[in-house]
Amino acid sequence: MGNTTNTLAGIIAGSAIGAALGILFAPDKGENTRRKIAEQAVAAKENLEETAIDLRDRAATTIGSKTDTLETKMNHLVSDVSYKAEDVITTLEKKLAELKAKNKKLQKTS
Repeated sequence: MGNTTNTLAGIIAGSAIGAALGILFAPDKGENTRRKIAEQAVAAKENLEETAIDLRDRAATTIGSKTDTLETKMNHLVSDVSYKAEDVITTLEKKLAELKAKNKKLQKTS
């Protein structure tokens, strides 16, 4: 997205500068030149607004897809941790049962 943005900004800036220089060096009345410059400025402003809106929308789409991916990964991680916790609990319950059995044997022999 960075290269696209820089390229687009360069094209817009170059077009605006070229149009302004063309108007300034064209043989015309001052009033007409000022009007043309004002029109070009308005056109450049509108073009920049459209570009900004387009970039914002593309960034929002990209961020939204990355957020969905992150959320999916987090859900998988939570699920995996849940299964691991069940495995640990099962192992601990088995060890506890073994310890209780050994403790019973020791209490009977005493």
